[in-house]
Amino acid sequence: MDTLESKMSEKTKVLESESIVVRFSGDSGDGMQLTGMQFTDTAALLGNDLSTFPDFPAEIRAPIGTVSGVSGFQVHLGSKEIFTPGDTYDVLVAMNAAALKVDLPRLKKGGVVIANIAGFDKKNLGLAHYADGVNPLDDKTLVNFEVHKIDVTKHTKECLSGSGLSQKEIERSKNMFVLGLLFWMFDKSLDSTIKFIGEKFAKKPDIANANIKTLKAGWDYGDNTEIFTTRFSVKPAKLPKGVYRNITGNSATAIGLVAAAEKSGLPLFLGSYPITPASDILHELSKYKANGVKTFQAEDEIAGVCAAIGASYTGSLAVTTTSGPGMALKTEAIGLATILEIPLVIVDVQRGGPSTGLPTKTEQADLMMAMYGRHGEGPIPVLAAASPTDCFNMAYEACRIAVEHMTPVILLTDGYIANGSEPWRFPTEDKLKAINVKFMTEANGVEGAVLPYKRDEKLVRPWIKPGTKGLEHRIGGLEKQDETGNVSYDAMNHEKMVHLRAAKIEKIADFIPLAKPECGKEKAKLLVLGWGSTYGAIKTAVLEAIAEGHDVEQIHLHYINPFPKNLGEILKGYEKVIIPEMNCGQLLQLIRAKYLVPAIGLSKVQGLPFTTTELKAKFIELLN
Repeated sequence: MDTLESKMSEKTKVLESESIVVRFSGDSGDGMQLTGMQFTDTAALLGNDLSTFPDFPAEIRAPIGTVSGVSGFQVHLGSKEIFTPGDTYDVLVAMNAAALKVDLPRLKKGGVVIANIAGFDKKNLGLAHYADGVNPLDDKTLVNFEVHKIDVTKHTKECLSGSGLSQKEIERSKNMFVLGLLFWMFDKSLDSTIKFIGEKFAKKPDIANANIKTLKAGWDYGDNTEIFTTRFSVKPAKLPKGVYRNITGNSATAIGLVAAAEKSGLPLFLGSYPITPASDILHELSKYKANGVKTFQAEDEIAGVCAAIGASYTGSLAVTTTSGPGMALKTEAIGLATILEIPLVIVDVQRGGPSTGLPTKTEQADLMMAMYGRHGEGPIPVLAAASPTDCFNMAYEACRIAVEHMTPVILLTDGYIANGSEPWRFPTEDKLKAINVKFMTEANGVEGAVLPYKRDEKLVRPWIKPGTKGLEHRIGGLEKQDETGNVSYDAMNHEKMVHLRAAKIEKIADFIPLAKPECGKEKAKLLVLGWGSTYGAIKTAVLEAIAEGHDVEQIHLHYINPFPKNLGEILKGYEKVIIPEMNCGQLLQLIRAKYLVPAIGLSKVQGLPFTTTELKAKFIELLN
């Protein structure tokens, strides 16, 4: 905790801090995700910069009371710029013994523990595999921490006594008691959450009233008991002026797609099949019917992408969303879109694999599949988002490239940034790049001939809406004759078309930004080259290393196929290059192969993002 100043009140001291990390932890049914999001939304509303990390098991109802069933939500809020959810916690809310066991190792010495006593009975201690007779609340386990043992369950039941709700409904409200207490500890208003509860349970006023009553009871408990010696104050961050909202990566992706449709003037069509952790994009886009957005929940992954291909053929901005297993199923159809040369955006929200793997955990292991996961020679553009808010930018950019270059485009995000959130400043319409759409309306060949594969200076073929008078043409998955699009089995023509399609993708490098060092140093002893969601941890580690006097720089790639035109040249300015990624070295292989740079890999495949601490330690080790 970066404490700036301490102030004493009659009952407690108020610690003013630049940044604080809070971890909510409990069973899947304890509502930790909802509690964390409400705390986060209020912090964002009051001007804090922040970054979150929802961390939950794959099961809908994971084994109660067990270590494997722990659901956590981590939020790092600050008055300074925040890039990561934090390596360690200042405050840990543990709803049961398993939650404490899982998360205590990352609580800072002197940190605050709020423990629900009801979750530390004999049964819960046994489920968490504590030895008989051992209770961490009563022995010396927590001697180095400020501990508050509260019977949250009991207080919730007392608060809602006589409410007419069932015991099950009453117990579900205990997360609101915790949230109210945390709002008191951080001196944050209840108003936003009260409004949220009222809207969420508008048709169930008894449930709404119970949650609001419990929320206020949590605040009153903190305000009227004298067991708390510490409260926290985090001032608003000095962010650029503008209109902000708190947003997750999946929501940002959805809004980026809507913005691209509005800017291009095309109707947006999403053909999708629900899959963790991409489903929220489908849910979010289904809210935009008034904007002309069509969402189709198909019976499977193949139907989803094929429906999107059909929509693209008829002149829509077409999108399909999925995760790794769905990408495997969509492979043949993506190959079809590649040979058709029609616009299609494929959003892959990566998760731990292979197979079902770790459905709710994060990974960056689909890069090679995105690059090469099609039979035959079928290169397509690959983009990657770096943060929750960057999902908006890269979704928009994926649409622009798909439409302007008549190609499928793969956008890689992952579970970490898809479910994580941060404040997002609304871009105004004039700040968005133009998306130039041009449909062919008249014959483009000699004597009125229609040439659907005649290319312009960007090697891009025309987009022809079916039914356009006089522009009937052949289209399909068989190889096309150059320009005419007629079916061709000619050997030399096939080779020519393969090279033309590849050259079109390479030429996109002329229309994307150049690689740029984050700190402006084009020469340094160590370059950290990253992609995707490693951005925040790398950024923080690099800034900390520079502050300590180390010669290090960061370049982060948003465009992976093609790479920025100047990347090879710029890599030569650094003595060493290290590439951290949450896989076994996939970008590392691409960089070594293309640029013959002896880059060093740093891999992590634990279903968890990198921490700042582990990255900085490796950077300093290499520099020394």
